[in-house]
Parts: sequence; C-alpha cells; structure tokens
Amino acid sequence: MDSLDKLLAQLETEYKEVQPQQQSKSATAKSFIPPLPKSASFMDKLLAEVQADFAEEDAAIELKRQQQLEQERIRQEQLKAKQLEALKVQAKEWLAKVDPLSSEGLWFERFAESYPSKLEAAIEYLKSNE
Repeated sequence: MDSLDKLLAQLETEYKEVQPQQQSKSATAKSFIPPLPKSASFMDKLLAEVQADFAEEDAAIELKRQQQLEQERIRQEQLKAKQLEALKVQAKEWLAKVDPLSSEGLWFERFAESYPSKLEAAIEYLKSNE
C-alpha cells in the first residue's frame, strides 16, 4: 500500500508540474490565432463592398431606364409634331376647298367661332373625322 501512495504522490507532483507548462503553451497558441473581431470586420468590409457594387449596378440600370424613357418621350413628341404638321397641311387644303356659302361652310363658320383661328378649328374638325 505504501508503494501505491508513493506512486500516487509522484503522479500528483508530475501533474502539477505539467499543468502550468500546458497553460503557458495554450496562451502562446492563442496569441497566434487572429482575434475574431478582425475577421468579422473583414467580413463587414467585404459585405459593404458587395452591397456598394450592387447599389452602383442598380443605379446604372435605373439611369439607363430613365434615359430610355426620356428618349421614348422625345420620340413620341416628335411623332405628335409630325402628325400635327400633316394635319395643318390637310386643314389648309380643306379650308381652301370649302365653299363658305355651302351648308358645310356655314356650319364650319359657326364651329370655328369657339377657336382662336380657323386653322385650329379645321385641324380639330379633321381630327374628329379621322
């Protein structure tokens, strides 16, 4: 039994000697591991860059869409202007041909009273008859 006590005491002293050495080794090993906040900071920066890239891409797409809408609006206005010019030509021709003393001519005189000019009245009349 005495030998068991000696062996137990020897193991206990060895354990106590080894334990501080292991703690210092683990402290040294921990110093080589990069701190977690730096890793999270890197991920935050990376995420922010990706979000900025997407925002920039979205802004570029929106700008392109706005430009296309503006071009379409301009095209529509040009088309309307061409149609109005064509109507003006037709209205001038119609005004030159209409007999002011005919029933149509007399009706048109009354119709044109509510317009600033006979040309505008003729344009409106031709639009409604299309």
